[in-house]
Amino acid sequence: MAVPKRRSSRSKQKIRAMSKRWLAPLLKTCPDCGAAVPGHIACPSCGTYRGRKVLKAAEIA
Repeated sequence: MAVPKRRSSRSKQKIRAMSKRWLAPLLKTCPDCGAAVPGHIACPSCGTYRGRKVLKAAEIA
């Protein structure tokens, strides 16, 4: 089994651990209704995506 030749420093350990941390999903505001929406998803409240209507009112509710 491979064994490291030198001990890794604290900064290297922290950098490695930092890449595994949990990040909250980024939410954007809908330009039409102002609701919080994740990126690349149609707005669940008004049914618009990138300025055009993609969902009908019956599909939303």
